[in-house]
Amino acid sequence: MRISVSSDLAEPVARSLVALLRERGHEVVTHGALRSGDDPQWAACSAAAARDVAEGRADQAVVCCWTGTGASIAANKVPGVRAALCTDAYTADGARRWNDANVLALGLRLTSEPLLREILDAWFAAAPSEDAEDRENVARVGRLDLRREETGAAANQGDRP
Repeated sequence: MRISVSSDLAEPVARSLVALLRERGHEVVTHGALRSGDDPQWAACSAAAARDVAEGRADQAVVCCWTGTGASIAANKVPGVRAALCTDAYTADGARRWNDANVLALGLRLTSEPLLREILDAWFAAAPSEDAEDRENVARVGRLDLRREETGAAANQGDRP
């Protein structure tokens, strides 16, 4: 699987994340502080990783910032992205299962390496639910993206990093 990873800081957890994903056999594309010369601001690098998913250059993404909140907000501004801020394995499982999340957001401040491993295990073990109600909710989120584009929210393209 090809995974796009961004972080605004080259913290040990962010570097461990890249190493763990590669150990699991994933191809990793880096953004932000993890790539020399790239824009490390959380809004810019999170959006770049999310666009990789939305535009088909990556299967999934993991976006990181100090709390994970800004990274998840920026990623969720990209149509087609369903980013979930996960602080534990149960949330990661549910995000993949019920929300068909395609971007994992992590906070660098509170995510230890053992917790990171648990979150990644749960994220990659879970599959999107086939339950009709769950699928309809995911489809409804997709329709929200379309409405946003139709109402001109996409007019701010000049702000794209």
